[in-house]
Amino acid sequence: MFPGIVRSSSRHLPCRRSLMTVRDALNSAIDEEMAADPKVFVMGEEVGEYQGAYKVTKGLLQKYGPDRVLDTPITEAGFTGIGVGAAFQGLKPIVEFMTFNFAMQAIDHIINSAAKTYYMSGGQIAVPIVFRGPNGAAAGVGAQHSQCFAAWYGSCPGLKVVTPYSAEDARGLLKAAIRDPDPVVFLENELLYGENFPVSSQVRDPNFTLPIGKAKVEREGTDVTITAFSKMVGFALKAADELAKDGIKAEVINLRSIRPLDRETINASVRKTYRLVAVEEGWPQHGVCAEVCASVQEETFDYLDAPIERISGADIPMPYAANLERLALPQIEDIVRAAKRACYRSK
Repeated sequence: MFPGIVRSSSRHLPCRRSLMTVRDALNSAIDEEMAADPKVFVMGEEVGEYQGAYKVTKGLLQKYGPDRVLDTPITEAGFTGIGVGAAFQGLKPIVEFMTFNFAMQAIDHIINSAAKTYYMSGGQIAVPIVFRGPNGAAAGVGAQHSQCFAAWYGSCPGLKVVTPYSAEDARGLLKAAIRDPDPVVFLENELLYGENFPVSSQVRDPNFTLPIGKAKVEREGTDVTITAFSKMVGFALKAADELAKDGIKAEVINLRSIRPLDRETINASVRKTYRLVAVEEGWPQHGVCAEVCASVQEETFDYLDAPIERISGADIPMPYAANLERLALPQIEDIVRAAKRACYRSK
């Protein structure tokens, strides 16, 4: 086993598995952390009376009251600044954005206040805050509501940036983010909220967390490494199924964390498979894939048997038309073709 690789504990411990949606995983994580720590509170648009735009905060207002589940006006700059100030005073806000595209209204508070204050105060002021909400493309919402912000926030020192895929990811990483003393940008995906995933009894335990900064090998393989995060992990796993039909054993790595990035796990895998396909739905220039590729180029170049393949969204604003939207985003067949090229199996 390579060092630094995180594998599901359910492979080692016998435990009963049941299904959980990503939405319920997030809801239960917030609920349990609010019950355990009175300093934790939720704020954002429609998080209370409406039960959350995507029902992630369902039932929390009735359980904890309006002092800890705060419905805000439609002013991201305002309530984000209030959240950061509350974190300065030792509270633990969970700030929900209806979409991370709206967080652009509040980016000064996230970058210049939340991310930099611990450093600029000489370690005297911690900022234990979580910024969470849906990120990236959904379906038919146009260019202004379809951006992936993983690379944007992942480039900023002082932030931790996580991107859950499964219910296990969502639950374990959100609980860890809420407990973390540093600001965490928690990038969810709207299209994953209703997806069911098997979870073990260990994942349902109130003390369950996942370490921020550790990737997970979702599928082991020996012929090519595929890295992905968020919704693209599911695409990578389906691509691996297709590749297996042609005898290609793909190793799929769920990055889970963008900053810090688990370079150790990525490079250990490539030293085993000798090939890399990096996948993301965001734009190609200065993207997460570019950082993954740079890490492998710097640390594992001598092991590579083929050029690195990079699959990303098209370098254009997101089209509204469904047929063009599909062409602008990575598809399973794109990953399959790239992996076959890397394995010199393309026709």
